Amino acid sequence: MASPFFVWNPIRYFGCHSHQSVKRTSTRTSAAASMFAIVFALMTPGLALPADPPKGQRVFTAGHSFHIPMIGTLDQIAKSAGITTHSIAGIQMLGGSTVTEHWNLPDNKDQARKAIKTGTVDVLTVSPHIAVPDEAINKFTALLLEHNPTGRVTVQVSWLPNEARVSKLLGYKDDPRDQVDPATLRRAGAPLLDKIREQVKAINDKYAAQYKRQVVFLVPVGEAVYRLRERIAKGEVPGVAKQSDLFADSLGHGKSAIGVLTGYCHFAVIYGQSPVGLPVPDALKKAAPAGDLEKLNAVLQEIAWAAVRSEPLSGVKAAAGEKP
Repeated sequence: MASPFFVWNPIRYFGCHSHQSVKRTSTRTSAAASMFAIVFALMTPGLALPADPPKGQRVFTAGHSFHIPMIGTLDQIAKSAGITTHSIAGIQMLGGSTVTEHWNLPDNKDQARKAIKTGTVDVLTVSPHIAVPDEAINKFTALLLEHNPTGRVTVQVSWLPNEARVSKLLGYKDDPRDQVDPATLRRAGAPLLDKIREQVKAINDKYAAQYKRQVVFLVPVGEAVYRLRERIAKGEVPGVAKQSDLFADSLGHGKSAIGVLTGYCHFAVIYGQSPVGLPVPDALKKAAPAGDLEKLNAVLQEIAWAAVRSEPLSGVKAAAGEKP
């Protein structure tokens, strides 16, 4: 992908200056986060924390700018759900990157392989680009399982960028956005999604006998974005009047609503829990008028949960008779 994909501001996304500062602050903030989650649940009608929240996961994210912005939001979402030991294990950002580009980083620039080798990564989340299948997903999976046999890899399938070479390759155009039928984008991206599904299924088949479980999971962020755009086109999303309101630039970098939607999708896949009913994340609080925030947040939660349950490789299944 072209260099404009590299739009990176760690202060904006995480409220800190570096991964090191994230690590330094995580210990002293965990107690405060735990207390906040409990107090919020007690004070919020209809919201109760799970009786026994799942074990917090140490999540390392290696990706591009359609992927990375959800990290701080995912951390807040997990803690608001009572999963106070969720933590950011590390961040590796390469603008417009493939997974292979992350794998091929030289030792002096690599963070992902180093972190995995310490055994302190429970979930590695990656996001391939147009070049799929991406053999580095197989390599990262093997490395993670070698150093943490209970580890998991999640693969984000993003929404399509509005980039000339990609549009030409797949036969679509996402401009002007407010006139585009999102179903057209879904159809254009289907061949890529199918290739990623085939690769994820093959990796899981390879390890099935040894680990007796799914080890690689698909996070259907692109599908969630298309569903959101369809509802906006129908006038069903409070506080968001047009599809174009979701995007920060012509290439397709998402504004906060997409970032939060992405975070909810990852939360649902990593923890197998519905995000419906959780409080409005900080990242969303300027995305719509105050009177629409709760409704907008609920729509994003519902869409994320439905998209995740509809994806056969997410590891989350719809209940019998339930339509995702």
